[in-house]
Amino acid sequence: MIHPHIADALKVPDLVRLTDGLVLLRFESMKIYSALAAVRRLLDRGTVRPGQTLIDSSSGIYAYALALACHRHGMRCHIVASTTVDATTRAQLEILGASVEQVEPSRNLKLDQELRVRRVREILAERPDCHWMRQYHDDIHCLGYHEVADRIAQAFPDTPLTVVGGVGSGASTGGLVERLRETERSVRLVGVQPFGSVTFGSQDHHDPEAIIAGIGSSIVFDNVRHHLYDTVHWMDFTHAMSGAVSLLREHAVFAGLSTGAGYLAATYEARRHPDRLHLVIGADTGHRYVERVFARHPEALDPASLKPVEVRDPEEMSMPWSRMAWRRTACPAHWKERAA
Repeated sequence: MIHPHIADALKVPDLVRLTDGLVLLRFESMKIYSALAAVRRLLDRGTVRPGQTLIDSSSGIYAYALALACHRHGMRCHIVASTTVDATTRAQLEILGASVEQVEPSRNLKLDQELRVRRVREILAERPDCHWMRQYHDDIHCLGYHEVADRIAQAFPDTPLTVVGGVGSGASTGGLVERLRETERSVRLVGVQPFGSVTFGSQDHHDPEAIIAGIGSSIVFDNVRHHLYDTVHWMDFTHAMSGAVSLLREHAVFAGLSTGAGYLAATYEARRHPDRLHLVIGADTGHRYVERVFARHPEALDPASLKPVEVRDPEEMSMPWSRMAWRRTACPAHWKERAA
């Protein structure tokens, strides 16, 4: 098959067998699916027009995905970037035609996200013709993952399935599992969070090395549908790093830090539920984590020696790794009020 654009080739994930009970859904850059489908739908609806500027904030892989989607569909792109966006990613964005501005370094993730959103609002006030993609809140970003879900269902028919992945904006895990459950309600969903994220109530726990970009949040994301999740893991940097290093060492898979966290959680879940196939979402490659993660591989812990603390309520969680049966419960109303 000859693809009309590189984005159409890069979006397609590979299924990699890790063990009998563990399969990796390995993306080059996962959010390309999301961004391509969202931009295409906006154009089809007439919400945006060719050549218009699309704007959003990002900590990394969504910025790259949106820049590719804009290049693919003849749109302009403006990114308000987190301080976690590295020089390699920024150079690619600029060469692809995106304009990029990076917020000032912040003391914490919450301030970084608030600064980015504030800046987006300022730009929209100055340039009302721009369209804000709102990747964290507009459920149009879930659409692209329906195609991935159909591919998974075709690959594993009649197989008890558990999907494991970083929660992030909620679009990938939510889009996949909602689609899968249309035909099989027994599909389970395990979400992975860093400590310090408000999404599943870990905001009072501070991990000084928390750089697990993209799977947590300091603000409420409307695209996270809590009622889809069966289980939640909270993990610190060292454990996520250990998972990423182990994935490379044991299976030769060079993947990002969120994939390492998902792999460690999935390995634990597979031991508890050997009757199910566990599908780990590998959101991106490990290139942007070389210095901060993989260069520190001697510090990685042995995953076989690690296990989470089992808790019954988010208030009971403790670092470095906690696990809770979430049981498809809706988000408590007071959480949103507290995080606002």
